[in-house]
Amino acid sequence: MLEVDALHAYYGKSHILQGVSFRVGEREIVSLLGRNGAGRSTTIKTIMGLVQSQGAVRFKGQRIDGIKPHDIARRGLGYVPEDRAIFPDLTVRENLMLGLKSRRHNERRSRWSLEDTFTLFPLLRERADAPGGVLSGGEQQMLTICRTLMGDPDLVMVDEPTEGLAPKLVELVRELLLEIAKRGVAILIVEQKLAIALAIAQRVYVMGHGRIVFEGAPEALRANEAVRKEWLEV
Repeated sequence: MLEVDALHAYYGKSHILQGVSFRVGEREIVSLLGRNGAGRSTTIKTIMGLVQSQGAVRFKGQRIDGIKPHDIARRGLGYVPEDRAIFPDLTVRENLMLGLKSRRHNERRSRWSLEDTFTLFPLLRERADAPGGVLSGGEQQMLTICRTLMGDPDLVMVDEPTEGLAPKLVELVRELLLEIAKRGVAILIVEQKLAIALAIAQRVYVMGHGRIVFEGAPEALRANEAVRKEWLEV
């Protein structure tokens, strides 16, 4: 579904991604791991058209590198940024409705509705008419994920979804990601918590110094102490 081939990305003159290649299949959960500064967040920002790049990015068989982020989103690629990027002065309900994309008469019915998001996260229902800015960090993370789902993506890229969350909310986010996958949506997750990333993924990639340094099943990474020590453990 998503194919990244020899991707190079730059911040000014700094060469951040240095030939990154990987894939995410239909209905697959893939974790992108690595230490801070390895290039994980830059990778998904680049896929989303937010960073200057070279190389090929294909989504559902079509090249998307070089097109604008809103056009990429309309093709069915969702993005949940690390900074959440909610609209603090809009209500929870209004933030969610902004995630809807306009539909043509021949497009399929969406997998997600406003009621779905309220069922998955009852806290959002309770806060539906509250400004997004008064929500806790965990509630804002729920809101950001659910807003992305309202656009009915075929693949969603999620950047550090459990960062700074209490254990109870971490578990809620894990359950939501699994529910997303059950509904046929592929997921590419950047996650610092190794236990979560390995528990939900079918495959994992490890990044180091702007390159992919490991690819395999979670079990293979658990068994590879050398890779974990060199590229993941502090």
